[in-house]
Amino acid sequence: MALKQRFHIETSFNMASMTDMVFLLLIFFMITSTIVVPNAIQVLLPRSQQQAQAKPITRVTIDKDLNYYVANANETERQVPFEAITPFLQSVYSADPTIFVALYADETVPYREIVRVLDIANQNQFKMVLMTRPN
Repeated sequence: MALKQRFHIETSFNMASMTDMVFLLLIFFMITSTIVVPNAIQVLLPRSQQQAQAKPITRVTIDKDLNYYVANANETERQVPFEAITPFLQSVYSADPTIFVALYADETVPYREIVRVLDIANQNQFKMVLMTRPN
């Protein structure tokens, strides 16, 4: 007695579920990459016991060679002369007066350079946070 199989086994592979997973991973990495703000300028921050609680969006960076860099939100830092810091911060604050500005200064930067940037913030009543690294 010859029995026939009723079900035919298909030997092809369906990639639909694999492409769904790839798209989900792509969306996940796109979203998480916008959250991370890389600090491309190498600055050795001074140590501190406490860290800033507010997440500053705008950054002013002074490196060990006394070059000034500014960046807003997810932008990369761009080098500017000292005189361009005030107009940049004023334009940022005109858009959103509730934001904080983070000052990243290398620990070898003379104190007078930090005070110059803090004076800009004080004269224009900007909220500025000095960034440090944890102990």
